[in-house]
Formats: sequence, C-alpha cells, structure tokens
Amino acid sequence: MDVALVHWPAEAERLERLRARREPRLVVVEEGPPPTTEDWLEDWLRTPVDEEEIRIRLETLRARARQQPGVLTLEEGVLRVGAEVVVLPPIQARLAAALLERQNAVVSRDTLLRRGWPGEKPKDRNVLDVHVARLRRLLAPAGLQISTVHRRGYLLRSGEAGTSTT
Repeated sequence: MDVALVHWPAEAERLERLRARREPRLVVVEEGPPPTTEDWLEDWLRTPVDEEEIRIRLETLRARARQQPGVLTLEEGVLRVGAEVVVLPPIQARLAAALLERQNAVVSRDTLLRRGWPGEKPKDRNVLDVHVARLRRLLAPAGLQISTVHRRGYLLRSGEAGTSTT
C-alpha cells in the first residue's frame, strides 16, 4: 500500500481528502504547528527531514495500513475494505456511508432513515430493518459487522469475515 507524502500547510486540502479516503499519509510540516490527529494512519515530521527517518516512518505507516482491517473507502457505491471490493445498491450505499462516518459508534434509526431515503421517509417502519439486513449480508464477507443496538440504532465495526451479528 502506498503512503502519501503531504506538505503542510501547502497541501491542507489534499490532506483532508486523504483522511476522508482513509489512506495512510506522512505529513511534512514546513511551517507552523503540525495538524492534529489521532488517526494511526497519519504521522508527521518537521523540515528539514532526514532521508532515513522518512523511510522508517513510511514503512511504519505501510505496516499499520496492512494491519488495519478497517481501512475503508466508499465511492460511487463501491466499498473497498483492504483488498475486498463490495458493490452496493444505492440505498445500501447511502446507509453504509452514514455508518462509516461513525464507525464504532451508534447511528440512530432516524439518521439512517434520513440518509437512506433523502427527501422522503418510508411509510413502513420495517423498511430500514430489511435494508440493514441486506447490507449486513453484503458486508459480512469483507469482515464488517452491523450490530443492532436495541431502541437506539445500528453500529458498524470491523470483525472477522463471515461473522454474523444480530
């Protein structure tokens, strides 16, 4: 996996795009304070830089990216989880996007209804449950689990491929 080398602050917009796509990145701070992050797919160093230090940090970020099962991107209905590719129908893609934005946190049913059906709300309360069940089946082989949090919503997290959830 490639690690992006980003010059800070000149490439601040590029850094945000890389963060959104969950791509590993090494930030070279040319002036001012470094960007703040708790993401383990990002590291930084200040100029002037030592070639050996860059090499070591790039290797470390590559290793982290390979170990992280949850390196996810979702673009135009195509979800990538590491080397796995899952093509999602439109409603499932919108639901997956909402869940990915808050991975490892509960996403309310109301939020998922708004995101899954923008501009309209399904009349049948079970429609969301049916679509989440379909999404579960699509994501399970890629090692992602959707858990139901009773009376609150749903939770997306990385797990072992093929593991089922309730």
